[in-house]
Amino acid sequence: MTSSPGPLRAAVPQPRRRPAVGEQRAEPVPQWWTPTRALGRAVLLTGLLLLAAVLFGRVDLVVLAAPFALGTAYALRRRPTEAPRIAVGAQDGALVEGSDITGAVTVGNPDLVGYDLALVRTRVSPWFKLTEVGFAGPAGVDRPLALTVSAGEAVDLELRGEALRWGRHPLGPAGIRAVACAGLLASRPVLIDPHPVPIYPKTEPFDADEAMPRAAGLVGGHRSRRPGEGGELAGVRIFGPGDRLRRIDWRVSLRARQLHVAATLSDRDAEVVLLLDVLAEAGRSGGVRGSASVLDTTVRAAAAIAEHYLHRGDRVSLLEYGPAARRLRPATGRRQYLIALEWLLDVTAANSEHEPYDQVFGPQLLSSNALVVVLTPLVDPRSAAMLARLARSGRFVVAVDTLPEKTDPPRRGQWTEVAHRLWRLDRENTVGQLREHGVPVVAWAGAGSLDLVLRDVARLASAPRAVGR
Repeated sequence: MTSSPGPLRAAVPQPRRRPAVGEQRAEPVPQWWTPTRALGRAVLLTGLLLLAAVLFGRVDLVVLAAPFALGTAYALRRRPTEAPRIAVGAQDGALVEGSDITGAVTVGNPDLVGYDLALVRTRVSPWFKLTEVGFAGPAGVDRPLALTVSAGEAVDLELRGEALRWGRHPLGPAGIRAVACAGLLASRPVLIDPHPVPIYPKTEPFDADEAMPRAAGLVGGHRSRRPGEGGELAGVRIFGPGDRLRRIDWRVSLRARQLHVAATLSDRDAEVVLLLDVLAEAGRSGGVRGSASVLDTTVRAAAAIAEHYLHRGDRVSLLEYGPAARRLRPATGRRQYLIALEWLLDVTAANSEHEPYDQVFGPQLLSSNALVVVLTPLVDPRSAAMLARLARSGRFVVAVDTLPEKTDPPRRGQWTEVAHRLWRLDRENTVGQLREHGVPVVAWAGAGSLDLVLRDVARLASAPRAVGR
């Protein structure tokens, strides 16, 4: 617990200006301070003693009532008028799952009268594991903290802990109630709204070394399977019009007695569309060190894939397959990665009876040259139908299975286990049907998860197609 009368006072709202004499008030000023039961008992006891002294003519009762009257009058000689101030904040900077978090609850006293006791209570998200609270005593989360605040002083209660899961987690709401004038006056409770703290998903290691199926750009840092001016050697061929002289391979040319040049593959940029299926949530989230639910795997995998392709200079966009139909436009660079992380913080599972396909996907949203990576648990039948429609439209689709391996439903009867096995078999049949439609389905496993799949997709894209008569 730290205190300072100067700089920290700016962290709490300043008191309002009092109207001058004769000035009309636009609204009544609320009475923040009310008498306590202690003040009522002191006044009652003093009155009873004085009344008894008058009725029975006893002076000793007046002497006995004098300390209560003088003590009450002395304690109330200076009374607070403004409400106590409270503010909640957290450290600045990007916080990732598993990192340490430092917050503070600032309590301010704008009056010229000190608080004998201030009770502060704050709520903290269950995904914040607090290990230290800045006050004398055992650490606690949702319990009142007692402290004294001098006149014109601000006190910081530090909250230290660990962030266990991604998302926007609230720090607060917080409330305060103060007691002054030797416990004779108490303030009304003052409450403030919670302060959201963004916790970014922990990026799982991911690397895809295979070529992209098709690139729409002309330049970039991604290896493609198309010939062009790049750094990847594709072979040696006969010199032709337009070839540069520096590409001539003199050893092969001297042996063949004809000019040959080294053919290379072009380095191009590509567009990657990350489609997040948020129609269903399954599994239980245990935080960064526990089990992962469908949303945990989806968000962390999307962050890793976006970071990988944005680092290589590709364009990345994000879409939600759900009732909200949120969309992040395609862009490149580190700014797009930071925007994508902020976009992922608002991902929530939301089911809907209506088919979101027509509202989300259209010819103007998904490029025909883009690689569409669908992160889906394949729980809702509409997800499989959506993948099939994307494949029939000629787009390059890769489905990433985000359903945890051990996802057993709660036991509700003797047929729960049998029904779950039947559902698993039906889901495996759905995956097989998708693969027959040309949609590869692969489980997310971090680095190298999509290498084999992208290689097959790239070969299919570069293969010659039959022309109908």
